[in-house]
Amino acid sequence: MSIILEARGLVKTYPEVRAVDGIGFAVEAGSCYGLLGPNGAGKTTTMEILEGIIRQDDGDILYQGQPVDERFRHQIGIQFQTTSLQDFQTVKEALYMFAALYKAPANLEELIQLCHLQEFINRDTRKLSGGQRQRLLLAIALVNDPKLVFLDEPTTGLDPQSRRNFWSLIEGIKQAGKTILLTTHYMEEAYRLCDRIAIVDQGQIIIEGKPDDLLKQHFSASIIRLPESAVKEPERLPEDIKLVDGHYELFTNDVPESILRLEDIGFSLGDCQISAPTLEDLFLKLTGHALRS
Repeated sequence: MSIILEARGLVKTYPEVRAVDGIGFAVEAGSCYGLLGPNGAGKTTTMEILEGIIRQDDGDILYQGQPVDERFRHQIGIQFQTTSLQDFQTVKEALYMFAALYKAPANLEELIQLCHLQEFINRDTRKLSGGQRQRLLLAIALVNDPKLVFLDEPTTGLDPQSRRNFWSLIEGIKQAGKTILLTTHYMEEAYRLCDRIAIVDQGQIIIEGKPDDLLKQHFSASIIRLPESAVKEPERLPEDIKLVDGHYELFTNDVPESILRLEDIGFSLGDCQISAPTLEDLFLKLTGHALRS
């Protein structure tokens, strides 16, 4: 695939903090690229630089191999974390109002179908549920038929069902050939949607790559977790069994052998949990703190 967007050495400094500290990455056309990190990590500031909302202090941004210009601004769509809508306006009226700002908008009937707006197309925007509002805002981000779509934590505050419904919409947009740059602190969301991810902390990318590749590089196939109360003599435990947030963890490629070993050590296995490593585990390993904050 060709590279549609590239960031090189982006820096943004405020009086109290260096919010973005040399961030660089490349996004392939037709892919979904995820920026992950806790609140305050610098991912939203990075997005705002890429979107042209704020200027970087240093670094370069290339769109289709060229410095960003007016063409870039006409070929991107943005769904912000929060967006105000005009009061006393229906969903259809809001969509058509934003479409009127562009010389060559997308086919609005197709957009209504894509974002599943039909059931509430004539509803006042003030009476939308959280999921319905996000679907409208996504349609507005697509109203100019962009090649590249920025989604800044689009599912924050949604209930689990609405969040998963929104994921299906994003997958449909990607299948339509659009490129997506997504920020999120939901690890399940990133794992399902993103072809590549970059984990950001304190304004820097600490790791980047395909989710499955990163997990394989850093972890064994399985994690065995046991509550802190499952062992009576913790001071005698071997170094590879770690206490994390009230649970003992052992990473292993041989679950049966490890279970026998834990039993021999003296663990009570009644509350034993076995799972595959996640992106949350990766972030904890690399930074020592939880991804969400």
